[in-house]
Amino acid sequence: MAKAKAEVIEKVEEVAETKPVKGVAKLEEEGDIAADYLEALLDIADLDGDIDIDVENDRASLAIVGGKLNHLVGQEGEVLDAIQELTRLAVQTATGDRSRLMLDIDNFRANRRTELTKLANEMAEEAKSTGASIKLAPMNAFERKIIHDTIQELGLSSESDGEDPNRYVVIYPA
Repeated sequence: MAKAKAEVIEKVEEVAETKPVKGVAKLEEEGDIAADYLEALLDIADLDGDIDIDVENDRASLAIVGGKLNHLVGQEGEVLDAIQELTRLAVQTATGDRSRLMLDIDNFRANRRTELTKLANEMAEEAKSTGASIKLAPMNAFERKIIHDTIQELGLSSESDGEDPNRYVVIYPA
């Protein structure tokens, strides 16, 4: 049952990625709605932070910076993931459309992207030099996508295997 659910989720994500890209104006509207929601959340919690809004990779991208915000990231980013999902739901409620917005707090995702890109490069070299496939530790969807994108740029292939929350990436030699 869990495997079937994971397969359905993966298929839904694939379909979502092949749907027509939203226009920049629509993504900017999503960013504004999300920023209003996040500002209200920060006010309720009596926290300081500035919200930066951007559009990148065909999605609204928001970052909360400044202040002491580590507790909004949580261990391994689980609090950040929850806040991102709540923000997506707020945008969906306001627009009627599913949002793929990305939220970063205290540069957690930006730093994690750098770490994972480095890891993917190192593991790609190992796969090339040994000729063996490399199985990485379990990761969330955001982290796996960074690995897949980096591996693809390097001309190798990779795929996700396993079931959430233990889903992981396997990197294959050329």
